[in-house]
Amino acid sequence: MTVIWAQFQPEPCGLRCCASNASIVRVGFRDLSARASAQGASPLGPSWASPRPRSKILTKVVLTLNAGSSSIKFAAFGVADGGPLDLLASGQIEGIGATPKGSISSAAGETTELRFERSLGRMDHQAAMGAILGGLRAKGQDSSVAAVGHRVVHGGPDFVQPMLINGEALAKLRKLIPLAPLHQPHNIAGIEAAMKAFPSTPQVACFDTAFHRSHPFVSDTFALPRSYYDEGVRRYGFHGLSYEYITRKMRSIAPRIAREDVIIAHLGNGASMCAVKNGRSMASTMGFTALDGLPMGTRCGQLDPGVLLYLMAEKKMSADEITDLLYKNSGLKGMSGISQDMRELEASDSPAARDAIAYFVARVRRELGGLAAVVDGAEAIVFTGGIGEHAWKVREAVLSGMEWMGIHIDIEANRASAEIISAKHSPTIVFVIPTDEERMIAEHTVATAGVASAKAASLST
Repeated sequence: MTVIWAQFQPEPCGLRCCASNASIVRVGFRDLSARASAQGASPLGPSWASPRPRSKILTKVVLTLNAGSSSIKFAAFGVADGGPLDLLASGQIEGIGATPKGSISSAAGETTELRFERSLGRMDHQAAMGAILGGLRAKGQDSSVAAVGHRVVHGGPDFVQPMLINGEALAKLRKLIPLAPLHQPHNIAGIEAAMKAFPSTPQVACFDTAFHRSHPFVSDTFALPRSYYDEGVRRYGFHGLSYEYITRKMRSIAPRIAREDVIIAHLGNGASMCAVKNGRSMASTMGFTALDGLPMGTRCGQLDPGVLLYLMAEKKMSADEITDLLYKNSGLKGMSGISQDMRELEASDSPAARDAIAYFVARVRRELGGLAAVVDGAEAIVFTGGIGEHAWKVREAVLSGMEWMGIHIDIEANRASAEIISAKHSPTIVFVIPTDEERMIAEHTVATAGVASAKAASLST
């Protein structure tokens, strides 16, 4: 295992990285970004390179970023003209704003651990971006960044497809912060960090809500006065990048079924389900925010609004306190009192853990029946996400007794997490398909930024 050390400080953001096969370098990102911008170059110029510039660009690279409040997930894809995307590396940095940790893995499985010097202060998204780029370079990605793609949770009612980000677009994204206050600001922080790192490189926003903009009105509205709908109070739905990837994947795995009615269950720390007809979203379990629908790792899922009125009137809880309860201390974690991790709950002999799992399963089954009604029955069910892909006990509990829906489970195939886990005679086919939101972002970025003809910013020029 290779270890990269990173040191950072808040003002200016200094980063120090080294690896066994790389010289030690130090970068002040704020000063360097300003200097690079003035010169029309990448901030990763000579300071990140060997003393002699390299004139040859081996391949173009698309970076994808999924920035949260305390973490950044990322991936790097190689792009050849007319060819498929080639995953070069992926990883995650956690503990932004606190105690950071992270790693990068190559496509071959070699892992580089990032270790951060804590004495120099607090890490922000900009410093995390520097650590990512240093790690990619240390892994020998002597390539050039042609574009950066970003997962943006909320696109509001208007953004129905990926878009290039400029100052005007960024201002519009900031106006959507009230619709996703716990996600959107951090998505924007990741964008701003990438724009500073690559000031002349195209940045593309890919929206988690865009896939669901094909909802019919009845799946998009609440029973409130129409003026609220017109103002943007709607059932947006989320996890759209995952659903879009699965929908595209189904076209290659089972093209006939992909043209029919499919229910996709994205079950993970964040969980939702979606009914799809001929590749278009018809209904989703999530609504105005990412709280609605299924119970999740720490989020409550469906909740009677009267409970909120009770908490405010009787418990005197503030909006911030209710937000903290519903987003961070409910769901599997809140019900079990143990953990938000399904693996830990399945291993526990606690009655509370069993109750949390049982409630999760019951809600998935309930939503499965409801979504089937939306599309008049389903040709296929797809499980994806961390729980959907790996928790065979949960899948078995969800599907047991569902013969009335045409679902007959193959017990052995399910326990082996095979691609098809339904019995051969099952009218409804059940799939287990790993999702790949990063690849979906990369594909959108290539298409939106015109990467095949784009001028790239060198990572090690």
